[in-house]
Amino acid sequence: MNGFIGSDGVAAAAGAAADATAATAGCSGGGAEGLQRQLSRVSLCESDEEDSKLAEGYLGPLVPLRDHIERDKDDESLRRWKEQLLGSLPVESFDERLEPEVRLSSLTVIVEGRPDVIVPLPLVPNSRGSSFSLKEGTSYCLKFTFSVHHNLVSGLVYSNTVWKNGLRVDQTRKMLGTFAPHQDPYTHTIDEETTPSGILARGNYSAKMKFLDDDKRCYLDLSYSFEIRKEWD
Repeated sequence: MNGFIGSDGVAAAAGAAADATAATAGCSGGGAEGLQRQLSRVSLCESDEEDSKLAEGYLGPLVPLRDHIERDKDDESLRRWKEQLLGSLPVESFDERLEPEVRLSSLTVIVEGRPDVIVPLPLVPNSRGSSFSLKEGTSYCLKFTFSVHHNLVSGLVYSNTVWKNGLRVDQTRKMLGTFAPHQDPYTHTIDEETTPSGILARGNYSAKMKFLDDDKRCYLDLSYSFEIRKEWD
């Protein structure tokens, strides 16, 4: 799953609940989730956390942005890669701070034929106590816009975990790439997903979204909730 939740996740949760019920009965004897902007992005394949450091784009120990430019100047391929990564960022704007920063500026749910659902940040629950609602059986995409500041971010990973009634029903981990500071934000759209249908699928879900890099720095730890309903209204 790449978005908030898909039908397979609910089916798995229902199966887990059924297994738990059967186990209880046996003991007691009773029953019961594409970059639109390509400049300054290095694509990496999805991999385990340890393997991600071996992928193209791992920058090594954290150093100031200016030092990244000075290093490996005699290596033509690395020089070109860094130029592409930094784009038109002027040298005089390079920040001497070591720690990079990633800021999520917007989160949008896109459903064809309907107005985009722009989730306000910081999150503000609606009258039903959720960040937003989706109709069952709806195809949607999740788009988020973020900016990078101070230094290069190596191996940025997006992860999203969803729970229903205390059971984890979906988990996504996607490698986004390596990003340089820019005046313009980056926009990434997750592949289209479809919300599950049926009485078991409807209801409230809790979720947690994270942005981490290959050194396990956490730039975003966002808890939110949403509701899957029979109808939009």
